[in-house]
Amino acid sequence: MKKQELIQRCLISDDAIETYPFGRDEYKDTCVMRHKSNDKWFALVFYLDKKLYINLKTEPEIGALLRMQYPSITPGWHMNKKHWIKADPEKTPSDVLDRIIKNSFELTAPKSKK
Repeated sequence: MKKQELIQRCLISDDAIETYPFGRDEYKDTCVMRHKSNDKWFALVFYLDKKLYINLKTEPEIGALLRMQYPSITPGWHMNKKHWIKADPEKTPSDVLDRIIKNSFELTAPKSKK
């Protein structure tokens, strides 16, 4: 899977935007997917050792289950290991990847006011 394909998978709503906040050369290609409405991150698309990965937010229990079930899912890189997972988009089933992207988007979405 190419980086742009992975980013397209993350553009699941008008509230999802692609940003490049890191200026240093080594991180200039790192894409932060965030909510337009609250600026919260829901995905980090990046290269590690020239391999494409995605970090996604998840509930701790779900993250633990995903890591046990799929060898391609590990604790999040450079993030809170309890709340973030790192997925290899080449080795993670497409339907699973889409579900965890959607879940991450929903977990970080703006809370509705009562």
